Amino acid sequence: MIAYLAMALAMGQAAPPNIVVVFSDDHARAAISAYGSKLIQTPGLDRIAKEGVRFDRHITGNPLCAPSRASLLTGKHSHANGHKDNTTSFDPTQQTFPKMLQKAGYETAVVGKWHLVSNPTGFDFWEVLPGQGAYYNPEFITPAGRLRRQGYSTEIITERAVEWLRQARNKPFFLLVGHKAPHRYWAPGPNEYDLFKDQVFPEPPTLRTDYATLASGAKKALMRVDKHLRIKNDLLVGFPPPGLDAEQTARWKQAFGAQDEAYRVRLERTGDLLGTNYQRYLQNYLRCVAAVDKSVATLMDELDRKGLTQNTVFVYASDQGFFLGENGWYDKRWFYEPSAGTPLLVRGPGVRSGVVSQVTSHVDLAPTILEWARVPAPDDLHGKSLGPLLRGGKEERPAAYGHFYESDDPDHKVPKWVGVTTARHKIVYYYELGEWELFDLHTDPLERRNLWLSGPVGLKREMMRLLQSRQKDLGEESWICSRVDAAARAAW
Repeated sequence: MIAYLAMALAMGQAAPPNIVVVFSDDHARAAISAYGSKLIQTPGLDRIAKEGVRFDRHITGNPLCAPSRASLLTGKHSHANGHKDNTTSFDPTQQTFPKMLQKAGYETAVVGKWHLVSNPTGFDFWEVLPGQGAYYNPEFITPAGRLRRQGYSTEIITERAVEWLRQARNKPFFLLVGHKAPHRYWAPGPNEYDLFKDQVFPEPPTLRTDYATLASGAKKALMRVDKHLRIKNDLLVGFPPPGLDAEQTARWKQAFGAQDEAYRVRLERTGDLLGTNYQRYLQNYLRCVAAVDKSVATLMDELDRKGLTQNTVFVYASDQGFFLGENGWYDKRWFYEPSAGTPLLVRGPGVRSGVVSQVTSHVDLAPTILEWARVPAPDDLHGKSLGPLLRGGKEERPAAYGHFYESDDPDHKVPKWVGVTTARHKIVYYYELGEWELFDLHTDPLERRNLWLSGPVGLKREMMRLLQSRQKDLGEESWICSRVDAAARAAW
């Protein structure tokens, strides 16, 4: 053991804890029973919340798969780590917390979804999906080349993580488990085929909306459950997902034949494409979530079996949230709560049991992990350690900052935006549209009433100044700061 670990042991201190982070893809808080879900029970995830801390206002600064992962690794927002969209290749030479853990004497590993184009660095062991990866019979990239594993991706990733945990080692470890699920196109595993097949899910209050009070881009976004979900490629009605072998295809058709017919009968009987698509979408999305929940339970059971639970911090988070019919949508990309709001559950040594209501951000995870490992965090990180909150403190937190850059994506057409959110208020500026949104999350948690035109002038100025201040503190690019400054002056 070297550096900080050697120093700690020389001083007679206990070794730093092991750290396991499970990072899923597109998991909405509304699909976790610890967050009060009315859609699904998630006993594995609920165990983390019961034994540790649930963060109720954790935010993804750029609600998109790859940028969110880059922020996790670097503790920096997209403009600083260079990863603004899903097409960029992550710069593997830059500073990341896994590299710092390695230097401090940790053994490090990543298994599953990576989605950063360049190969992982800072990991002693890695076996990752290429790009989005496949749900069935997925290919993996390893230092020795590519290989294909037979089965369902969530279960395979869990098995590989457990195999790594069972290896003998004499130093603390960090394990990152990246799940593809529940990312679009929501192909469930064989063990979940029958879940929810007879269930009718409650519709969210904003499923049937006219977007009258929101920015004009809301009406134009290509994310509607009725208009843009594809019957074949998204809902898988009458079409098994790609990649199945003959035996898997036969099992799928046997399980889904009656469910496909039920979809067609409901649509013909009601003529309600929105409601019918919503039910089918939720069935498969939640089946994918159920498999992830089982994975979490399996990993925690393995830590119990090996006697590691008392000295292992266990973290569950997702790269971002996801619309489960809110605003009539699926997908993410917006700064609205279902999208940018992300689950974060933490348990471990020194972690109290309870709920954190302060606003936190994905960039806070890197400095938090470094604190657990007793490694000093670099001064240039954008995040702030969650340690005091995990220990029961009530410290003030900076407003969470967000910036979305990918309006040229042909499949979704969400306009570019910058924004900040406090515990109560949120402001968003769509700088391509020249439009603002302002919400009071206490009186309007569903974000249905844009206060920009009718809200108090003092509140608008306060939130605009907060946005300007956060941009400058974070070193956002001058061109976007200038755009926001000019828009703020015009609004005043």
